[in-house]
Amino acid sequence: MAIKQLTEEQIRTMTAEEKDRWWLENVYQGDVPQFTLRAVISGFVLGGFLSITNLYVGAKTGWALGVGITSVILAFVIFKTLSKIGLGAGWHILENNIVQSIACSAGYTNGPLIASMAAYMMITNKVIPMWQMMLWCFGLAVMGVLYAFPLKRRFINDEQLPFPEGQAAGVVLDTLHSGEAQQTQKAILPAKLLVIFAAIAGTLKFMQSSQVMEKIKLGFFTVSEMLDDWYYQLAEKYNWIIPKILGTPLNQLTVSPELDIAMIGAGGLMGIRNGVSMMIGAVICYMVLCPQMIQNGDIRPANISSSIQYLAEYMPLAALQPAPFDLSRIKPDYPYRSILLWALWGGVSMMTTASLLSFLSKPSSLIKPILAFFHRSERSNDCLKHIEFPLWVSAVGIPVVGLALVVMANSFFGVPPKMAIIAIPMVFIFTLIAVNSTAITSTTPTGAMGKITQLLYALIAPGQINTNIGTACISAEVAGSASNLIQNIKPGYMLGGKPRLQAI
Repeated sequence: MAIKQLTEEQIRTMTAEEKDRWWLENVYQGDVPQFTLRAVISGFVLGGFLSITNLYVGAKTGWALGVGITSVILAFVIFKTLSKIGLGAGWHILENNIVQSIACSAGYTNGPLIASMAAYMMITNKVIPMWQMMLWCFGLAVMGVLYAFPLKRRFINDEQLPFPEGQAAGVVLDTLHSGEAQQTQKAILPAKLLVIFAAIAGTLKFMQSSQVMEKIKLGFFTVSEMLDDWYYQLAEKYNWIIPKILGTPLNQLTVSPELDIAMIGAGGLMGIRNGVSMMIGAVICYMVLCPQMIQNGDIRPANISSSIQYLAEYMPLAALQPAPFDLSRIKPDYPYRSILLWALWGGVSMMTTASLLSFLSKPSSLIKPILAFFHRSERSNDCLKHIEFPLWVSAVGIPVVGLALVVMANSFFGVPPKMAIIAIPMVFIFTLIAVNSTAITSTTPTGAMGKITQLLYALIAPGQINTNIGTACISAEVAGSASNLIQNIKPGYMLGGKPRLQAI
């Protein structure tokens, strides 16, 4: 069946109350099977396995990508198979939605392992005990839930933002469950495509592992991630022209076509408009600004110190040789990290400003929930109060869980309590930034948000590395957890699920 949704004109002209009433009358499915034991167990199991993919993508890019679509299809296939032997009968679409909610939550909960906790262990050379990791990740995730649901009604109910991955999961759910018995083969098609493309992606990634390919004596079939490597190798050998901008080769500017299956999939989910916007930003940054900054000497080669050492060691010998010394042996290296140190601040400031202006453009959506919390008349006019997440839970829970995080930050990482307390209200601002990014691109810039916190704490607590990393973990990871949670609520909203059950 086709998913019912508002038109662009309705989204612009209808009030938030009218949109809520329309959803309740046209989309909400009522008390149908959703939060069942089999759905919960399936979500736990699938989420545990699929969270590994988020670790990989996060470690590679600094972004958090969910596993919603994969969990939706796998759960459907599992219960479709079990139904043939009488164990999976009556599998409801909203049960499948709960599976993806839990699986996505599992995938996002390990977010601190990607950035802040990894940074802490690398810098301090200390391994955090597993029980501390689990408590810390759990506390951050719960805080994310408490921040997410008060904002859910603004970004999903009112503004109807796309949240590409969540929207795609909703469409896949509807497609899988809309077929009648005679259409079973059509419904299974997405699952077959999942298996086919998973096999292609897995094979390609295996072939990109040069060390593994060499060990199994298949090094000849190794596939390079950078599609232009072959050209630079031949250009060096045969003295071909190397493409440059202001004297810097494109590959030194990190401008190279990359065969990264995960990012190709993410680009497909975010859509052409948002993809083009990101492309424009990348071109301006890496092909206009960075070459100029390299030419001005603002961005220096990462291997500059090793080059100086090389000159100090070999120049005396070179002077004794009849042939002039070959300086071409010293090749400047501008890795992505050295460029990102400059690109980060402009990009993050744009995201911050746009997110805050977007949020504050409708002050009523911020004021009304607060008024409803204190005034009974406001609450009585809310047509969704019996199924939405109660605002008072967040009002009470944020200080309580925040205090627990402050205690853990002090005990686990040595963060002074007053410094940890400052990070708790900062989460709200970072959540706005994260939600806007996730809503448009389906990716959450957790790493970038953490760096903003680190900059602020470098000013108010200079030299305190533990404080710097611990507070960055609180603000960035909670914001990331909240924004990603709102994304996996999106399918439930599209299909008429009960928000409270997804909150649980």
